[in-house]
Amino acid sequence: MSEAMLSKVRKLLAQAEDPACTPAESAAFTAKATDLIARYGVDRALLAARDPATDPVGDRVLDIVAPYARDKVGLLAAVAEPLRCRCVRRRQGNGFALHLFGFASDLERVDLLFTSLLVQAAHGLAATPVPADDHPAAFRRSWLAGFAEVIGGRLRAAETAAAETAAVSGSGTPSVALVLADRSDRVQRRLAEQYPRLRTAPPRRLAGTGFSSGAEAGSRADLGGPNLNGSSAVARRLGR
Repeated sequence: MSEAMLSKVRKLLAQAEDPACTPAESAAFTAKATDLIARYGVDRALLAARDPATDPVGDRVLDIVAPYARDKVGLLAAVAEPLRCRCVRRRQGNGFALHLFGFASDLERVDLLFTSLLVQAAHGLAATPVPADDHPAAFRRSWLAGFAEVIGGRLRAAETAAAETAAVSGSGTPSVALVLADRSDRVQRRLAEQYPRLRTAPPRRLAGTGFSSGAEAGSRADLGGPNLNGSSAVARRLGR
């Protein structure tokens, strides 16, 4: 992501986090930051349709460590899938290695958002008391599940809106929908080449009561932040 775009996103998020900001103003600043990140993804996709060398398909591996490694993986998937990336989970020690596939610009967006959201989730968990009648680990797992689910929905809505805006403006030839669908297909083919026999993990059963509290935090989360390196190091900060 360009420094100019990052600067705009950082300024918007700084305004959204200002204690003097009203909830309505904070929501407006956050929505604008999300819109910028989504439009950046569509713009890069359309540019790559004309010049594929500007945005190649690639992959990277992120180390996700305990505690709550599986829940962090769920958050990464909630960020990656709306941004047209795919991930494969591999057990590694007491955590996971996440093999992430996508176009370079989309991998960049995933890293940007995932790093920021891990920090926000850590802060949210630290500020949320565990009910006396709930097990702390079970509560926090369900909290993270609610947080991830809402984040995924917000990102899907932002990506859809950005694509529709680009289509209406006529900025894409061929159509925006075809370009984005082709990118998703190419990412899936790249993944299948390396993992031809993938199995789908069974759904989780969570017993904690923190889902609604995590979902509320996800609705307030800032979908952006500084492009920090070392996502696995940040992931280690999530445990409380």
